[in-house]
Amino acid sequence: MKQAGYRFIFMFAWLICVLLTPETGIAQTQQSFSYEPVEIEEDFDINGKMDDAAWTKAKPTLLQYQRQPNDQEPAPVETRVKVLYSTDNLYIGFESIDPEPVRIRANVTDRDGFFGDDYVGVILDTYSNNQQAYEFVVNPLGIQMDATRTANSEDFSFDALWYSEASITATGYIAVIKIPFKSFNFPDRDVQNWAIQFIRNYPRKNRYQLSWTNVMMDNPCLLCQSGQLTNIQDIDRSNTVEILPYAAATHRGALLDPNNAESGFDNEKIHTKAGGSISYSPTTNSSLELVVNPDFSQIETDASQISVNETFALYFSEKRPFFVKGSDLFSTRENLYYSRTINNPFAAAKFTRATNRFSIAFLSAYDREAPFIVPGKERSSQVQTNLNAYNNILRGKYNLGEESHIGSLITTRNYEGGHNYVGGVDWALAVAPNYYFRGQAGYSNTKELDDMLLFSDPRTLGSSSNDAAFNGEKFGGTLLSAEFSRESKYYNFSFDFESYSPTLQTQTGFINNVDRRTIGFSQGLSYYPDNDMISQGSLNVSGNWRYDFDGEFQERFMFVRFNNKLVGQNDLNINFLPVNDERFRGQMFRNIYRGTISFSSNTYDSFSFGGSFEYGRNINRSQVPTLGVGYNISADATVKPTPRFRMTLNYNYSKLSEDGGGQTYYSGDIYRLNTRYNFTKRLFARLITEYNSFSEEVQIYPLLYYKANAFTKFYIGMTSYHTDFYDDSANRSYWGFRQTQREFFVKFQYLIRS
Repeated sequence: MKQAGYRFIFMFAWLICVLLTPETGIAQTQQSFSYEPVEIEEDFDINGKMDDAAWTKAKPTLLQYQRQPNDQEPAPVETRVKVLYSTDNLYIGFESIDPEPVRIRANVTDRDGFFGDDYVGVILDTYSNNQQAYEFVVNPLGIQMDATRTANSEDFSFDALWYSEASITATGYIAVIKIPFKSFNFPDRDVQNWAIQFIRNYPRKNRYQLSWTNVMMDNPCLLCQSGQLTNIQDIDRSNTVEILPYAAATHRGALLDPNNAESGFDNEKIHTKAGGSISYSPTTNSSLELVVNPDFSQIETDASQISVNETFALYFSEKRPFFVKGSDLFSTRENLYYSRTINNPFAAAKFTRATNRFSIAFLSAYDREAPFIVPGKERSSQVQTNLNAYNNILRGKYNLGEESHIGSLITTRNYEGGHNYVGGVDWALAVAPNYYFRGQAGYSNTKELDDMLLFSDPRTLGSSSNDAAFNGEKFGGTLLSAEFSRESKYYNFSFDFESYSPTLQTQTGFINNVDRRTIGFSQGLSYYPDNDMISQGSLNVSGNWRYDFDGEFQERFMFVRFNNKLVGQNDLNINFLPVNDERFRGQMFRNIYRGTISFSSNTYDSFSFGGSFEYGRNINRSQVPTLGVGYNISADATVKPTPRFRMTLNYNYSKLSEDGGGQTYYSGDIYRLNTRYNFTKRLFARLITEYNSFSEEVQIYPLLYYKANAFTKFYIGMTSYHTDFYDDSANRSYWGFRQTQREFFVKFQYLIRS
């Protein structure tokens, strides 16, 4: 198996030599689309009407092209855009013509919450290197959405301070955005020329996405097909200082004995906390941020996931502002850095700098209650500790040209009696038009804790002499992943190889499955009939063969996926697993076939819904594993009686039983109801109620919050946990639930910028 892996990498290298010619065929920026904004001497307040005299100085440009669902058709509606700028701000105004203004979709939501609405916006690549861009989007009521884009992925955890206003008119709607130059990075030079794309989302019969330039879907690089915003002069955002202090108070209580409803409730004293952050940007492309005694409690709760038959740690997205800001600069192909492994830092600092060719990011944090993920071949273990740990993450990336880069990441975690050091290199190369070679290689060095009371699992790490227990062992590990792919409008394929040694550990990352070598493939066909039934669709077939480091076969599968986007913003997906054989706990299971059908509908703004049903065989991953038959059901529905009020219900059910009937291995469901009312664009009330039958627990999260902007906020709310202490033989009712934990909290933070 080891030789097969080396042959696979050699094949990749050979393909690069064949395909990498002097003319790489990388798509060039569409220079024919150029717009020079008008400079104004004085700033003005925007009102969503474009009636200030300054707007008369700017010439409009039109969004004439349709990007989806059919890039061969023109835009079905007219959109005019004007751009102004002052020393401190960039102004962009959109006049969106609509033949049926009554059908405009516009809801009052929290920021980043209106994906199904009409909206307009801008994709801004200030370095014009097609590596990263900012997205600023606004709906017809002036609600904001912002993100960062790298390649074809978007990160909506990004937040910036900017302003927007909009108004619905008799002929459509007008939207205006005002972005301080202090809110984004750009090159440190006198004259700025930025790549830019103006966009509009027009959800009607289909979800039409319109653009300023003629974006062709056969070119997978969206940023490469931008136009140019030219000759911007005399702007400055150097020496920017931001101070974000906060004050918080919490009051906690819990049962003295969590297993005894009659043990009495212990109410702690009110706990107060204050701290904050300060950031300094000496130039337009660098910043330094320091947080002291930060409050990293989560206001937005993680939705529960069904994990009853899952043997590996689950991944949850980051939501804490300090780690979210600039997170794209730390990202790599493999999850060697996972910010949620820094659990409760006393203090943290971060430095970032980006230029046209090179970016560097460094983060350092002194953590309390450091968690551990101990990976394995068939399961991982999560260990919560009270240890203090010192974490460092250093990331550098050099851009080789449009869509290509090489980079390196180093992470360290030191704690009393142990350490974990990880280093890696990664690359993404556009080797020919539509062809890419991407990958990452890494090495870890680990000195375990010597504390068997904390974790004593004796499972061995592959065929090495090491085990998972914290017994002070020292070992190293390796990883290698590589992919060669073709990405185009009609035909796509990829070949990939992954190798994770049994002793690989990334304690500040998220790699939970090791001792495996995997060869995989995927190919897909896409079609675009754009008729009265189907707007577009695809057929994809993928497969995978997995071996452990001793060369023993572990798994193979073939997966068939059939997706269709139907008229009326309806999606129908059919997936089937016709081949799946897997070895688990030394036993080979064959013919683990199953299929899934899913459907979603966004035909109506006031009501949307979706669901999926999976049926087939699966392994009951117990100590004595068996093959079972079961099904998984998921469904969701959103009701919006008014643009200010919405209710979303999510439901998940899972059941697995003995093949042929008989014993039920597990069965349960999770309900989650999210009710939200938006009094204004800034004042919200939210109530989340969740029931988990696996834990027989009800969780309640009421919250009232005010957001003056993305950073100045006020929260007051509660978390409450209720457990059913009655067994199945009792007279079950709601009153069988007793409160086991609760917490009241209030928090205020205020951004000061100069």
